[in-house]
Amino acid sequence: MRPLPSPALLVLLVLLAISARLQAQVSAADRPNIVWIMSEDNSKHYLRLFDPAGAATPQIEKLAQSGVVFDRAFSNAPVCSVARTTLITSCYGPRIGTQFHRRSKLAAMPEGLQMFPAYLRAAGYYTTNNSKKDYNAIEGAEVWDASSGKASWRNRPSDETPFFHVQTFGMSHESSLHFGAAKMQSEATQHDPDAVQLAPYFPDTPTFRYTHARYLDRMQTIDTSVGQLIAKLEADGVLEDTFVFYFGDHGGVLPRSKGYVYESGLHVPLVVRIPKNFKSLSAFAAGSRTAGFVEFVDFGPTVLSLAGVEVPEGVDGKPFLGKSITAAEVNARDETLGYADRFDEKYDFVRSLRVGPFKYIRNYEAFQPDGLQNNYRYRMLAYQDWRTRYHAGELNDMQSQFFRSKPVEALYDIENDPHETRNLAADPQHRETLLRLRGRLQQRMKAMPDLSLFPESELVQQAMDNPVAFGQQQQPRISRLLDTVDACLLPAPQAVDTLRTALDSTDPLQRMWALVACSSMGTDAAALAEIAKRLHTDDPHRLTRVRAAQFLAILGRLDPAPTIYRELASTNSEVEALEILNVAVFCRDALPSPQTIDADRLRFSFKVSPKSEVQRRVEYLQR
Repeated sequence: MRPLPSPALLVLLVLLAISARLQAQVSAADRPNIVWIMSEDNSKHYLRLFDPAGAATPQIEKLAQSGVVFDRAFSNAPVCSVARTTLITSCYGPRIGTQFHRRSKLAAMPEGLQMFPAYLRAAGYYTTNNSKKDYNAIEGAEVWDASSGKASWRNRPSDETPFFHVQTFGMSHESSLHFGAAKMQSEATQHDPDAVQLAPYFPDTPTFRYTHARYLDRMQTIDTSVGQLIAKLEADGVLEDTFVFYFGDHGGVLPRSKGYVYESGLHVPLVVRIPKNFKSLSAFAAGSRTAGFVEFVDFGPTVLSLAGVEVPEGVDGKPFLGKSITAAEVNARDETLGYADRFDEKYDFVRSLRVGPFKYIRNYEAFQPDGLQNNYRYRMLAYQDWRTRYHAGELNDMQSQFFRSKPVEALYDIENDPHETRNLAADPQHRETLLRLRGRLQQRMKAMPDLSLFPESELVQQAMDNPVAFGQQQQPRISRLLDTVDACLLPAPQAVDTLRTALDSTDPLQRMWALVACSSMGTDAAALAEIAKRLHTDDPHRLTRVRAAQFLAILGRLDPAPTIYRELASTNSEVEALEILNVAVFCRDALPSPQTIDADRLRFSFKVSPKSEVQRRVEYLQR
């Protein structure tokens, strides 16, 4: 039998235990908690705190009284999975292969890099997510201690453990506006539909007014939930140790917002409550506002900075709060990048760059209208109402633009034209600004490099196991491809000469992008039609053949249907089939002389899943 410890030794052991506990408490007190509260699908325009026409949100406004309002906060992408992947990786989607919504294949994380909560866990934080993820990259097992509808900071191993908690509220999701016509008659809104302020590009109809009023109601529901979560933090005695971020997970959600790089799709509300016990980590006083630009790639590094965790190399963002961050430096930030690629079954390729008050948008497939069919989007009565009135000839030019071809490039003065309706790209007074922003975007896309210069079908086959390494290897080629598709920005005679050379390239993607540029130019590139006729039958690259047929259809010189039937039947790639079907829907719906696409003649060499994007396109073409 072992001898009992002496009274002196017992006292020493107790003192050591108390000392260790006190040291743990001091260590915890040195590290704040961080909570993210996200509301789905809402731009800043629906909150009175950011826009006079928005809803009153007293709980979020109360957060602002104890924190800082970021008047220029931006998602980098206007749709859930791409935006959320940008948040969790702190990397631009087109650089790491996560730019498509819904992903066809998960992208591997960049070598040596983890999703940022993993670094918090390694530093002793308890990390929880409740509960939406929607990532386009492989997550890894180290990211969350808990991720479910029951995940909470309250489940951490001890009160001394610092925590990072993410809470998503879905009451403002796009689906909240998927109601039938009967509901407009039977369910009144709290906000008066006659009093809402519609965007000038919308038709002023009862459907749009009711939809807008209903969404303002949803924002007040969000506000109530924010207040309830704050009350829990306060009840637990941790509110003054916790940075609370409230923000939208991207813009939305009335038509021409979610899925589009306009301010309505990218400009999000952001409020950060600064806890009294850690106010030294904020360069901003309680109740202040800043116009400095912050974007989603910055959010992860900011959390790491607040936690005292080193920001890893290889991310694209930089902190806007933390010990070494000054207000002057944040206030001086004035640039944000936006990207929109595939949204469900609808393909597009758009990049935006806002610098100060000016916004530059490059539409790489300008011939394709914003309003091209997306089945989920058109569940909303407002979308249906808008399109019906367009086809009935009831809209003015501004309201009709959504269903017409886009400008190849656009320049907007956001301060004087917040709804982005007056394109200044051809204005001689703004020529210098146009060239500066155009050049800056080209520089950034080449430096990434931007993987969307490769079709998604080829990325899935070649790149997704290591997209960053693939991009670095292909950087010179991507630069050439960008120069090729940007040839349509040149004066027409020079553009035709440049594209003629590109159409003779040994690189199939250079030929393909030259044809896309021709399609954007339309009749200005008609001199290249004979080359396109040869390529649409003889080119060895399937998507180049399809793009040649599309260009000829735009010129009115070819029925594209036989090419579409042939190429769909011969591909064994479901992703490539979806790319071809996008051309089919464009040719049926958006050409000046719409083409007949017989859904009964569509054949596939693979079994089409009933829930796939390909099936969505087939169902639409069958209507």
